[in-house]
Amino acid sequence: MIAVSAASGALGRLVIDHLRPRSEVTAVVRDPGRAPEGVPVRRGDYDDPASLREAFKGVTRLLLISSPELDPARRIRQHLAAVAAAEEAGVDAVAFTSFLGAGTVATGMTEAYHATEQAIRASGLAYTILRHPFYSDAFVPRVTNGEITGSTGGRGLNTAFRSDLAQAAANVLTGEGHLGRAYDFTGPVWSHPEVAEAAGVPYREVPDAGQGPMSWINAQVRAGALELQTADLERVLGRPAETVLSRVLS
Repeated sequence: MIAVSAASGALGRLVIDHLRPRSEVTAVVRDPGRAPEGVPVRRGDYDDPASLREAFKGVTRLLLISSPELDPARRIRQHLAAVAAAEEAGVDAVAFTSFLGAGTVATGMTEAYHATEQAIRASGLAYTILRHPFYSDAFVPRVTNGEITGSTGGRGLNTAFRSDLAQAAANVLTGEGHLGRAYDFTGPVWSHPEVAEAAGVPYREVPDAGQGPMSWINAQVRAGALELQTADLERVLGRPAETVLSRVLS
């Protein structure tokens, strides 16, 4: 049996949609009232290790979707509790949705992901690490007043759509040859000026609106930090990943 933790979130629901026709799958959620329909449901709260141990009983493969908690210390506690629960429950293999760079960088937004990767490796569980980029869903440029604007300096972004990442996770959970591997998933690199040109509208660089997460991300883009590209996502999908250009022009 495959279990998907944090299954009430957008990614978890998509993964379950892909798994349902292929395998027996159970949704593990903090609030059963918000669980996806059409699959068995178990309560498993990242802040309640006992509930996780119970939820993971009989599970052969587990998709451990990272907690939405923003505080790194609490997120680490939650993830380590889930890893320990999987080990104690006798789960055969775990796939973890990590973040790009977490294999080597242990500070900032990768801190909790790095700690979790290390804990999984030390646990003795068979594993696959799925390092995600930022989701394209939140970055697709919009034509406003006949133009596209941005604060990225025209540099590239390696975002990927949540739907592709969900299918890749389902492929890993149901396929062979993935254990012991860490995948760096990236989508086809794109830029705001490229999207504007394809849409037939001008692009205008604008200052950041102010302090906050998007301002930080824009600074990372301008520094070229999101231009890494690998073939891992395409390889696991068995097809090209969806491009931002196709979504804009559809």
